Amino acid sequence: MTTTVQAPRKPATAGRARKNRRNAGTGRFAALLLSPTVLVLALVIGYPIVSAVRLSFLVTHNGINPTTGMVENTTHVGVDNYAAIFSGDTASQFWNAFWNTTTFTVAGVFVETVLGVLMALIMNRAFRGRGLVRASVLVPWAIPTAISGLLWKWIFQSEGIANTLLHTHILWTTEGFHAWVAVLVADVWKTAPFIGLLALAGLQMIPGDVYEAAKVDGSGPWRTFWRITLPLARPALVVAVLFRMLDALRMFDLPFVLIGAHKHSVETLSTFAWYEASNLRYGSAAAYSTVLFLYIALVAFVFVKVLGADLVGRGVSGRKS
Repeated sequence: MTTTVQAPRKPATAGRARKNRRNAGTGRFAALLLSPTVLVLALVIGYPIVSAVRLSFLVTHNGINPTTGMVENTTHVGVDNYAAIFSGDTASQFWNAFWNTTTFTVAGVFVETVLGVLMALIMNRAFRGRGLVRASVLVPWAIPTAISGLLWKWIFQSEGIANTLLHTHILWTTEGFHAWVAVLVADVWKTAPFIGLLALAGLQMIPGDVYEAAKVDGSGPWRTFWRITLPLARPALVVAVLFRMLDALRMFDLPFVLIGAHKHSVETLSTFAWYEASNLRYGSAAAYSTVLFLYIALVAFVFVKVLGADLVGRGVSGRKS
């Protein structure tokens, strides 16, 4: 009679310990590989942000020393720069810049999204010369913004192409609502192809079998667009709109070149901060920049939470499927 002796089983805790050590080693290796990138980001992004916030709390006052009779600057730490944003003489200028920034963003992104989707639908069709059309559509987006501003400034001259086509004599590049419209038109012309490009990428991810099944079921073009095309292209479109919104909130160069500096009708938060810094009011300029940074962060947070922008590739809602 023989007996079989079973080898003692290794405790499960030993396997889990080895797995934890392996995961810890992988994590340390990943941190080592990412450390140069994190260091560069800390230097070029983190340090300027911290410096700007610190500078925004430094309040400088100019006065005359009664003893020497010379002008002296005194600096102290306080919230006077932030208090001046919402009260005092500069409060109306700040709210005007805030309103211009917001209206440029809302109106511009809306029009650009509509035109971008139309461009994507056209470029997604199979026709002769489609590659040439795609390349030509991206030309405005590839032109530097300063060059675009100069181009549209020539178009919007008193005797320019715009007035010739409209049979008017509007001074587009002066103060007024027409200046706001001129900046909006130039911005839409330049950046609508960006949304169109990303929307096209989303359309090309939709399988053709889905459209064939919809056609068999008797779905018309309009219903197919709302029930199939738009929902399936939504992740790419939401990310495109988010990136465009964040870029529009920081608008500076186009109104600066096209209309000019410190223009009431087109002044944005970025141009207002630049104007304060150019007049050596660095504390208030840093305060305006900090408020703009918080405004952009709030818009991005709300946009991601409400619409579920897929920034990490985990689906439309940002959750694992």
